[in-house]
Amino acid sequence: MYRKISLLLFGLSLLTIGMAQQDSLHYLITGTYTSGKSEGIYVYLFNSNSGTYKEVSHVKTSNPSFVAISADEKFVYAVNENGNKDNGGEVSSFAFDKSTGVLTAINKQYTVGDAPCYIDLDKTGRWLFVANYSSGTLSVLPVDASGNIGEAATTIKHEGSGVNKSRQEKPHVHCTYISSDNKWLFVPDLGIDKVMVYAFDAANGSLTPGEQPFIKINDGGGPRHITFHPNNKYAYIIEEMGGAVNAYDYAGGKFKAIQHIKSVQKTDTGFVGSADIHVSDDGKFLYASNRGGFNTIALYKINQQDGRLTLIGHQKALGDFPRNFTIDPSGKFLLVANQKSDDVVIFRRNRKTGLLTSTGKRISVGNPVCLKWISVK
Repeated sequence: MYRKISLLLFGLSLLTIGMAQQDSLHYLITGTYTSGKSEGIYVYLFNSNSGTYKEVSHVKTSNPSFVAISADEKFVYAVNENGNKDNGGEVSSFAFDKSTGVLTAINKQYTVGDAPCYIDLDKTGRWLFVANYSSGTLSVLPVDASGNIGEAATTIKHEGSGVNKSRQEKPHVHCTYISSDNKWLFVPDLGIDKVMVYAFDAANGSLTPGEQPFIKINDGGGPRHITFHPNNKYAYIIEEMGGAVNAYDYAGGKFKAIQHIKSVQKTDTGFVGSADIHVSDDGKFLYASNRGGFNTIALYKINQQDGRLTLIGHQKALGDFPRNFTIDPSGKFLLVANQKSDDVVIFRRNRKTGLLTSTGKRISVGNPVCLKWISVK
């Protein structure tokens, strides 16, 4: 009897270890530019206990520079950042098999614009939002239950220009971010120094200007990406050209500016090119990437009472041109996609201080520009 109980306890301990091990594993989905060494989207198995990884698979597709994951994690959607007279951009859908980590192509659809650079999925899983950078347009495309993408239901073309005539000669839509309640679409436009605000109707995919139709950014700032605090009371916008973060009070599609703080160091010179921005899952820290002659990740502490930021330091990206970055699901690691040095650098992240330290590990992959996660289970 004692031996049977011991064997049962031993079996249960093995099961617990196996489950814990599985909880620490996630798929890292990596979007790239395919002008160099890359062939498309790469899938890695990442271990959040050790910070180790291995390549599982990859699928060939042209310039999948930004990807989105369906809520059920069965589908991956990727822009194909190409162009041809305002109608050359495409978006692709793939089925994802968790048991193998393999992506299988489903279909492609035109985005009614050029150089699509960002994609998001609404909370119902029925609509894709795509930002077409070169044509200054955004499109809403339907998705069915099988992952097939239909023709665009809504397309909006922005108007205007900015003070920097070489880079803001016309609109350049850089991001299409849906609110957590699925009611608002926020669209940073680098070319016109505005973040447009649209009310979204999930019944038909339509967009209408919000009561506050846009947020005006400092002239020449070039808004690129937007993100929110987990409590949804605060919003943060990264300026690509201004090298700064703008903080806002937020409620129901309306924004009130509370802070403008630099993301680059005063001693740095040259092309700024600030790129990505993320808040940690506990809402305590914000990170922002700076490319060009900077190649850093700016680290901020977030005041939980008013959402304001305090700069706590800059971490060298240990590579060239840090584009997108991501915090792994455990919160223990921050991974940086260095586009021009063809690698993803893995940093260990201190959850208490927000600071980063190099693990010495890096994933070799051509022109990485977007990182997303899918659970193994």
